[in-house]
Amino acid sequence: MDDSLRAGVAIYNAGAYRAAHGAWESKWLSLERDTDDERFLHGLIQFTAAVHHARDGNDSGAVGLARSAREYLDGLADDYRGVDLAGVRESLARLEADPGVAADPPALRLDDRVVTYDDLDFDAVAVAAETLAEELDGYDESVVADAVGYAHEEVADGEQTQFTAMVFDFVRNEAQRGLVFQRLSEHVRRRRRREDDVSGLFD
Repeated sequence: MDDSLRAGVAIYNAGAYRAAHGAWESKWLSLERDTDDERFLHGLIQFTAAVHHARDGNDSGAVGLARSAREYLDGLADDYRGVDLAGVRESLARLEADPGVAADPPALRLDDRVVTYDDLDFDAVAVAAETLAEELDGYDESVVADAVGYAHEEVADGEQTQFTAMVFDFVRNEAQRGLVFQRLSEHVRRRRRREDDVSGLFD
């Protein structure tokens, strides 16, 4: 869960509140219901959704989600899995009382620090890249998934070169993400063509 958790926290802290849940959702869905981890991720997902709805002006949706998130997180330690749940609970209480406070939502803290994209290692960056491609408009998920796969191959071979660098750049370079994606797409297309050229030659 650590890579997904860190990726989601960094995405949230970058201001992509709606997208953050994507890093946690598949992990959450795989967990047994009503376990601490399941309630923890369910609560975080609802927290980010409450912030998103409040910022979009859907006050009733935000209040309902904030209330529900607090119920899911109830009983978990204030630093469960390193996340500052005490701060999350305070934010949820404020949000429930006044959805307008979501105009400036608090940062999520993990292991006593505000985690950003720059704090993510390769595995967490890979989760973040696929999540951003899926959750944000304008990106082909299959291109990013292939790029992440090629980057994993590079890392396994002891090389962190072309695809690894571009996957990091896709996540970290928010201002130029569209341009990075175009470059990434060109490299993925070339790699796919090379693979297609040799596939079936020896069947």
